[in-house]
Amino acid sequence: MNRKFIAPAAAGGHAEAVEVSNATRILCISGQTPENEDGSVPGTFREQCRIAWQKIESRLSAAGMTLENLAQVRMFLADRKLAAENRELRREILGHHTPALAVVVADLLDERWLVEIEALALA
Repeated sequence: MNRKFIAPAAAGGHAEAVEVSNATRILCISGQTPENEDGSVPGTFREQCRIAWQKIESRLSAAGMTLENLAQVRMFLADRKLAAENRELRREILGHHTPALAVVVADLLDERWLVEIEALALA
């Protein structure tokens, strides 16, 4: 798989556009929520975000992929005030990897959720 960044990196630490060629597999990951297996939801954004990212990593791993395979990520935040903390945590988790990104402020399905993440991965 070849990856080409079409536009310069944005201030938020993500790619504006990514062209992928020679990919043979596509993994579409549904919105991953911040719920633990027992249905509990931590109170802080940081804890919730980590759970959602752990679920993303788990889905990738099950498909034989890693975070490096992410081509696009959509993040849904319950409040725009979470944007800076979200950016910081996303950079911490993804490191130098910069998939295409959308961050949307939304009224999430469960009032306890502060974040939901969906993704597209290619291999």
